[in-house]
Amino acid sequence: MFGVFVLNGFIFASWVSRIPAVRDGLELRPSTIGLVLLVGSLGSVGSLPLAGPLAERIGTRRTAMLGACVACLGYLGVVGAYLIGSIPLMAVAMAFGSVGIATWDVSMNLEGAMVEQGLGRSIMPVYHAGFSGGTVIGAGVGTLAARAEIPFEVHVPVACVVAVLAVVVAVRWFLPERTGVDGAVGSGADVPAATTAPGATAATSPAVRSNPFGAWLEPRTLLIGLLVLSAALTEGSANDWLSLASIEAFDLTNSGGAAMLTVFLVAMTSMRFLGTPLLDRLGRVVVLRVCIVLALVGLALFGFAPVQWVAIVGVVLWGCGAALGFPVGMSAASDEPERAAARVSVVATIGYTAFLAGPPILGFIADHVGYRGALLCILVPLGVSLFVTRSAAPPPGSVGATEDPVDVPLVR
Repeated sequence: MFGVFVLNGFIFASWVSRIPAVRDGLELRPSTIGLVLLVGSLGSVGSLPLAGPLAERIGTRRTAMLGACVACLGYLGVVGAYLIGSIPLMAVAMAFGSVGIATWDVSMNLEGAMVEQGLGRSIMPVYHAGFSGGTVIGAGVGTLAARAEIPFEVHVPVACVVAVLAVVVAVRWFLPERTGVDGAVGSGADVPAATTAPGATAATSPAVRSNPFGAWLEPRTLLIGLLVLSAALTEGSANDWLSLASIEAFDLTNSGGAAMLTVFLVAMTSMRFLGTPLLDRLGRVVVLRVCIVLALVGLALFGFAPVQWVAIVGVVLWGCGAALGFPVGMSAASDEPERAAARVSVVATIGYTAFLAGPPILGFIADHVGYRGALLCILVPLGVSLFVTRSAAPPPGSVGATEDPVDVPLVR
């Protein structure tokens, strides 16, 4: 289970760490890069509402494998488009790859939520730390590849093949699946506490299953989505633009820009490993507020830093602040297992709209105010998200509000 999160982060960072190489090889403007990323994000946003129902129908294991294969085929298409110099083809391939990443992401978050519910305590940050650890590995390998002048068209295909083969092996340790008639994904035998929320009734369950898109009308789910939107934009903008912003601001090499991204990812990964004890001790709402403040301060420091060392301090705080919003949002959306698939799809759709569509829009802004100036725009949604943190608190009677752990393995 943990390994699937690691691999998702690895393949994503393998691509984003080489964006400067693509820019230089095709002599692209910021707005052109932004357009490619924006078109690519449409595939993800369009597929996310369907990913939860798909996982309910075929199971999280098969959905994760399918998503990984589609994602890697998409990135291979990006490489092919780069080799022939076709920007439109690159955008189409990005859209295809984004469909895979989004499908893979929803399936692994659903699986992680089932394990968390079985344990009866916070564990999702550890899985997302695995994702962040994967991005650190991917960005680190990308940095070394750039320094060694290994071509983008060699590095990324190798990373794709390794990732797909590893996912095929890793999903064998998912919880035994229960799909179809029951309408829930997972194992009734392995996680008995997660199969029926204390507040769920037989009368409500069929309605939820017959209308999986009804979660779009739930105020709490939409507010959680707003929290995740802010967190995803804070994280996604760093993934796509931090290296280029650092290169522009401090006259760094491509490998130096990739190293700045690696600093961000290390900080975020470290905070996610600390997330479980912090959440168990302080609760979701307090932890979210602290993280949002850290992100606000860190992003402002990076945006106005006169020298690189101040920017590095800002990047560390930014990474820590961006760490827990997404995993806590997934946990909050999954508090009632009967409704988890539909709600995770809604929250993931909102979050990924920001994660994938937000940074490309910043590319257009960067054409006018520079990369760092564009990144400062994220301060606005971060500030707004401070006022909706209460929505992440577990509702009374939900699995998220229970304290008695069930014997479910932490990492499989």
